[in-house]
Amino acid sequence: MIVAEVVRSGFVESVHHGSVAVLGGVSRGDVTVPVFPRSSSKPMQAVGMLRAGLTPRDPSDLALIGGSHYGEPLHVRRVRDILDAAGLEPAALRCPAAFPLSAAVREDWLRRQGGREPILMNCSGKHAGMLATCVANGWPVESYLDPAHPVQAAITEAIADLAGEPVAAIGIDGCGAPVHAYSLTGLARAFLRLVEAGPGTPERRVADEMRAHPELVAGTGADDTVLMAAVPGLLVKGGAEGVVAAAMPGVGAVAIKIEDGGQRARIPVLLDELRRLGVDVPVLEELILGGGEPVGEVRAVRVT
Repeated sequence: MIVAEVVRSGFVESVHHGSVAVLGGVSRGDVTVPVFPRSSSKPMQAVGMLRAGLTPRDPSDLALIGGSHYGEPLHVRRVRDILDAAGLEPAALRCPAAFPLSAAVREDWLRRQGGREPILMNCSGKHAGMLATCVANGWPVESYLDPAHPVQAAITEAIADLAGEPVAAIGIDGCGAPVHAYSLTGLARAFLRLVEAGPGTPERRVADEMRAHPELVAGTGADDTVLMAAVPGLLVKGGAEGVVAAAMPGVGAVAIKIEDGGQRARIPVLLDELRRLGVDVPVLEELILGGGEPVGEVRAVRVT
């Protein structure tokens, strides 16, 4: 199903197909087939860690653990702090070495002749949380990425519970951690459960910290950060391969998968669906350039 189109100089140049699960509205496409939500699962992974006994050094660390940070100095420092509190060194991280996700920070890092490091990788907050959970339980840290490891078993159980359906498959994410397949409906259901859970529960703690500290969830100028900073109560988390999910308490939830895995159509479709649910969201344009100047946009396709 076409969910977005690319318009250049008034001409529809390309289209994006996808599926959109909406709780509180009208879903489109196949929202029951399992997908890998990729990093959109991180909030539920953080819930699994809390249920397994993670005690955050600082409550706001949950925003970093449930996010995909941009490698800004604040983010790297906080990852170090999580590891320090657990008595671990950055060498304990098993995520791949990477450069900062932030273009500005990456350029500065390269000017200083800095190389790739695991702590700079956008998933290092999640990995630090997994390691801290292992330390809290006396579990081995070297094998924390093994799908059979207790911390991963706890995360799998939490995802299935929150999604309200069994995990259909477990693969390996780009960061090396297990990634779980479940439906877009399950993803939307999980997000809504987080924002509508009772105060003080693991679900609500993750949602509250992510919404209170959106700068830790992604980074300067990032869609997730901008949206949560602009819309009180809104929980948003994007993922690779064209996935994004959002929920507003008392309103509903949206989960989107763009079939071709492209990222540019996610936000226009998400904003359109949130507006249809009555959420007042800002304008975040996905512009098409010609000669360095805007000549078009990526826009959602509405189904009447």
